[in-house]
Amino acid sequence: MKSTRLYLLLSAGLLLATGTQAQTKQETGGKPMPADWIDQDTGHKVMRLTPTDGGNGSFYFHNNPFLKGKAGEGDKMVYYHTDERGKQLRLVNLKTRQVEPLTRYFTKVSGEIVAPKGRDVFYQAQDTVYATNVDTKKTRRIYVFPKDFPGNITSLNANETTIAGALGGKEAREILRKYPAKSDFFNRIYDAKVEHILFTIDAKTGKRTDIYKENTWLGHVQFSPTDPDLLMYCHEGPWHKVDRIWHINIKTKQNKLVHKRTVEGEIAGHEFFSPDGKTVWFDLQKPRSVTFYLAGAEVKTGKEKLYQMDRNEWSIHFNISPDQKLFAGDGGDAGQVAKAPDGMWIYLFRPEGDKFKSERLVNMKHHGYKLEPNVHFSPDGKWIIFRANFEGQEQVYAVEIAKAAS
Repeated sequence: MKSTRLYLLLSAGLLLATGTQAQTKQETGGKPMPADWIDQDTGHKVMRLTPTDGGNGSFYFHNNPFLKGKAGEGDKMVYYHTDERGKQLRLVNLKTRQVEPLTRYFTKVSGEIVAPKGRDVFYQAQDTVYATNVDTKKTRRIYVFPKDFPGNITSLNANETTIAGALGGKEAREILRKYPAKSDFFNRIYDAKVEHILFTIDAKTGKRTDIYKENTWLGHVQFSPTDPDLLMYCHEGPWHKVDRIWHINIKTKQNKLVHKRTVEGEIAGHEFFSPDGKTVWFDLQKPRSVTFYLAGAEVKTGKEKLYQMDRNEWSIHFNISPDQKLFAGDGGDAGQVAKAPDGMWIYLFRPEGDKFKSERLVNMKHHGYKLEPNVHFSPDGKWIIFRANFEGQEQVYAVEIAKAAS
């Protein structure tokens, strides 16, 4: 582990040394890029956050990957690293770009969850849930799923006491095994109407509790960032057939529909909480592939706010800045639901009335959108972080929101 860490620190040092050189405007991707450059089509500075010693991937768009730095050392971001040895979680310092391993290598790691107060990272390797402390690197085992309950964790509540996840029934798991491509399993699992279970695990005792069961596909489980008892989940399947977004109180078991479809062919999804927990934001199309919005539903009242955008501005995933004044999107290629002829961009959105004013930050024409970029705002709100394969291998990048000096 020490030799690995030394190699990574040296790699990061070389990256920083390269980054001190004057950046030049150039096309993004299609070839190996320097550590820093100015996107010639947008005028924004882009930098690679991860050393190119393997594949590196950032977290899913609604999973917070950040931890505050100590004593001015810089905030840290957790990410996935993959090479011939397997897969592990690593840390990158957003100020220095120094990289260090967080976990050992596993065959498979998933369920990434950062606990910013306890400074732990929860994750799942095969059937076992672990937590590793960012500062001490000590790892503890939280829970081992029994063979007859191969669940998956996805979220941690606001007071960091409870983990949540979902499990599909045996028939759903068999469909997923037999048809691993999303285009093949998606409708099959929905049509099967198999029982799915929402469960929680006590982060200290490891006690599992099954909190809700339904004979339909449940997923996209995520806790409110402020209310430790509020869990959001969705009815998965073809979006035009489901009222997708729901809340459940894990103590009272009270269920609530967040958004009711009102137009034939309407879809709503890829939901996420605002940082203050007061709003659930989601992609809304009324109807599908025709009119595009980012919509926000107030958690308490259900009142909705809609921001309209054009076809090219639609994004697979959206996100919101820490101060909740700006939004970002990761765009999409012509094969996505919007069928956008010119949508392959990382976007910044500024609300103006009931519409978005967009700014293109990164040209993604060399990126393959089967890998979803999954945008995140940096903790200081000055950068948008995303993953991409426009150099030929998956890496993690950041683009500065302020335009580079000309």
